[in-house]
Formats: sequence, C-alpha cells, structure tokens
Amino acid sequence: MASSEQQEHAVALLQPKVEEAYTTDGSLDIDGNPALKHRTGGWRTCRSILGTEFCYCLAYYGIMYNLVTYLTTELHQSNVAAAKNVSTWQATCFLTPLAGAVVADSYWGRYRTMVVGCCVAVAGMLMASLSALLPQLIESSSTLSMEIILFLGLYMIAFGVGGLRPCLISFGADQFNAGDPSELISKGSYFNWYIFTMNCGSVISTSGMVWVQDHYGWALGLAIPAMVLAVGLSCLVAASRAYRFQTTRGSPLTRVCQVVVAAVCKFNVAPPDDMSLLYELPDDASSMKVVERIEHTTDLRFFDKAAVVTASDEEAAGAAPRNPWRLCVVTQVEELKIFVRMLPLWACITFFYTGTAQVNSTFVEQGMAMDARVGSLRVPPASLLTFQMLTTITLIPLYDRAFVPAVRRLTGREKDISELVRIGGGLAMVVLAMAAAALVETKRVRAWQTAMEKTSIMWQVPQFVLVGVGELLTSIGQLDFFYSQAPPAMKTVCAALALGAIAAGDYLSSIIVTAVSWATATGGRPGWIPDDLNEGHLDRFFWMMAGLGCLNLAAFMSCAMKYKTRKAC
Repeated sequence: MASSEQQEHAVALLQPKVEEAYTTDGSLDIDGNPALKHRTGGWRTCRSILGTEFCYCLAYYGIMYNLVTYLTTELHQSNVAAAKNVSTWQATCFLTPLAGAVVADSYWGRYRTMVVGCCVAVAGMLMASLSALLPQLIESSSTLSMEIILFLGLYMIAFGVGGLRPCLISFGADQFNAGDPSELISKGSYFNWYIFTMNCGSVISTSGMVWVQDHYGWALGLAIPAMVLAVGLSCLVAASRAYRFQTTRGSPLTRVCQVVVAAVCKFNVAPPDDMSLLYELPDDASSMKVVERIEHTTDLRFFDKAAVVTASDEEAAGAAPRNPWRLCVVTQVEELKIFVRMLPLWACITFFYTGTAQVNSTFVEQGMAMDARVGSLRVPPASLLTFQMLTTITLIPLYDRAFVPAVRRLTGREKDISELVRIGGGLAMVVLAMAAAALVETKRVRAWQTAMEKTSIMWQVPQFVLVGVGELLTSIGQLDFFYSQAPPAMKTVCAALALGAIAAGDYLSSIIVTAVSWATATGGRPGWIPDDLNEGHLDRFFWMMAGLGCLNLAAFMSCAMKYKTRKAC
C-alpha cells in the first residue's frame, strides 16, 4: 500500500489536470454543472451556431431584399409607400436586438432567448407566406386583409430577430474560454467566420431566393425562408448538450441606472483620495459569487461618488440591506465606466455605416446613369453589391488562414492586430471608397459633357471592393471589440450596441442626404443630387463624404489612443 506521503504527492500531480478539465470563466453545461473543456464549447458547438446564422441570414435577407417588389406588385402600394414601409421594418429589425439583449442578459439567458426568438421569427415568416397564399384560399380576400397578415408577420419577424441576432454573436463567443490561450485565438477567428457566414447567406439570398420569388410565386418564395430558418433552429437545438452557458446577472440597464442615480444623489460628496475606502463586497458575499470583480480605475471620477460610503449609508446599513440606488459596489461602477468609454468609439464606428449606406443609395443612382452593358449582358446597378459581398467572402479565409498566422509569428502575440487598428483600417477604406466614387463620377460627367460614349458601369467595381475590404476590417473588428471589452453582465447588450451602429449609420445617412439636397437646391438650382444626375454634382457629395470620413477617422484615432483597453474576457 502506498504511504500517505506518496498519496499526497499523487493528488498534487493529479489536481492540476482536474482543474484544467474545466473552463475558468465560470461557464456551465446544460445541467448547471461546471463546463468540461473536452466535452463542451469550442468549434464543435460553434459550427452549429454558424449553421443557424447561415440559415437566419438566408431567410431574413431572402425576404428583405425583394420585399419592396412584393409590396408594389402584389399589394399595389406606391413606390413611396413601399419604400417607407420597408425602411420602417428594417429599422425596427435593428432596434429590437437592444430589447432582446436586455432580456437575454437579465432573465432568460442567451440560449433560451435565441430559441424563443427563432420560433417567433419562423411563425412570422409563415404568416408572411400566408398573406401571399390568401387569394388562393379565399377568393373574396381583399388587399387590406393581405396587408394586415403580412405586416403582422413582418413585425413578428422583427421581434424574433431581436432575440436571435445579438445572442448568436455573444453566445458563439461564449463557447471559447478566454483563460485558455488556444481558445482565445479561436474566439478571434469565430468573429471572422461569423461575418463570412453572414455574407454567404446574403449572396445566396440576392440570387437564389429572389429568383424563386420572381419565377415560382410569392407563396413559395416566402415559405422557403420559414423552412430554412426552421432548419437553423434544428441546428441550434441539436448541439444543446455541448454548449457552454453563462449565468444571468440581473438587468444590466438597472445596474447602470443605479450608479447614475447614486452618483447624482451624492453630487456634493468628494471621492476619497484612498480608493480602497470605496464600497466593495467581500469575495464570499452571495451577490459577488456570480459577478466577476473589476478593479478600480482612476478616470471618470464622478461615478466613483456612487461607491462612497456616507454617514447616512452607515446608519441605513444597520437597519436594512444596502440600497443599491444609494450605494453601489466598485465593480458596478466600473461596469458603467467601461460602457461610457466605449461610446465615443461607437459614435465614430457609426459613420462607417453612414458610408456603407451609399452602396444601396447613391452608388446605385450613379450606376443607373452609366452604361450597364457588359458585352451582351445588361448588369442591374443594384447587383454590383455582389462585388462587395464576394470581396468579403474571398478575403476572410485568406485573412484568417494566412495573414493572421503570419502576424502572430512576426509579433509573437496571441492575437493578430488589435481590434481598434482593424476598425481604423476599415474607416480608412470607406474614405478611399468615397474618393473612388467621386473620381468615377467626374469621369462620367465629363464623358456626358463631351458627348462621348457612356462610361461603363464596371468602373464602379473598385468602390464596391473597397467597401468590402472595409467591412472585413471594421465589422469583424467591432464585434470582437464590443464583446471582449464588455463587462460580463453586458456582453449581449454590447453586441446589440454594435448592431445599433448600423441602424444609426443608416439614419445619419438619410439626414446627411436630406440636408445636402436642401442646402444645395435653393434658388431654383438642381442641387448636388437631382433626379437627373447630369445636372447635379454627385462628385461633390462623394468628396464631402470623404472629407467627413477623414475627420471621423481622426476623431476615432484620438479616442482610440486615449482608450484604456480592458483585458479580454
């Protein structure tokens, strides 16, 4: 029999292996037990999540891209009414993820929110398909009844997407343990393949789904997205026993509001010079067992007031539990600080999507004034968007499999270039895209003025390619940035914030175009963007966007240099 010393030595040798068997980020398996590394998470589960993302994009964009055609041809809406309805629905689809993120982080968790959201979205797509099938089922059905069923289905889709879209991003990243260097590298690759999968689904939607709708009718064309998303739901549920789950930590918005209210109430209280005097609970406190402690930082001192223990707080402590609206722990204060630090960077990223919004508006208008013939084919101006998607799809595997390993070997860092550097590179690409569009417009107008042959639409390809490169850098970089920098209790909310930048960018683009049209069309002048572009100065608009992009890039660089990076988790 082995001696007691030998047994203790054997236990000491085995203990690290036992610890290494579990994740270190507090993730759990489906039964609520600590997650085992070799049985949960990693690429084995992310493949299912990416499969769900592919099905979701194929289904969602299969409806979105051709919806205006359905409204005008089948429901006989005017162009203005159809465009307005589609824009309103799209904006709703980008705003509902904020509500879905709060529900996921506060109550249901990401997995349950995704499953419920996916079910609601499938039901909404079936409802939309029913609107097209209604005239075949009921001969006396009216256009009004079709509209009611369609819009009920569309807004069910919007709310379903609100639960699915932000959680797919953060839940996929949850499958990699940041405490493991190899898994941390894989987490960065996950965001690359997430955007790759999204673009693949979009490309198929712009071609295959639209073709089915145009050739086989809208009832089938709207039913296929529902079936595709149902397949995505099956992919999500099939791997449920292998997922890693994060515990919910209460409403993140409530925690943020508590710090703001407590700091305002103590407006006249000065934070102590010794920051160790700020209020914090011990590690063994029940409320701290599900919260990752965040160390105090010295900036944004105003919010530290929320953690200052005053005489009234000490008196109240003896009679009742701490009032979180009057006294907050340091970790809670730091969560708000992290969120506030990210906001200036988020505002700069928003302008990236203001630039990319031109792809579906002014770029198409420019193409409509050019020669769309390529040999014996006629290329629809809107179809050049495919070059942007194909650029992103082509470059992501090269970036992930060739560029990233090369950078790691050169720098010796676990990750490649930082998220902020990638985002800045994407912002620069949009500036170059606007400059390329301006040069093409100058060439087009000069050809028209000299009665030369129309400029070929293929001259637009470089500007679409530059936007595709920008999406590779900024879209992926911001997803990685917002997830890694977000406090654990706000992962999904910050992922939704990244999606909110897209909606904000679209709104800002609309405001800029409206303002430019109003300012340049006074006094009977046609303005920069008239119906007949030959009478306007679209090139000046593109140069203006390039100039604003340069200012935005400078602002971003200033904010990025001041930003205090938080250790990724």
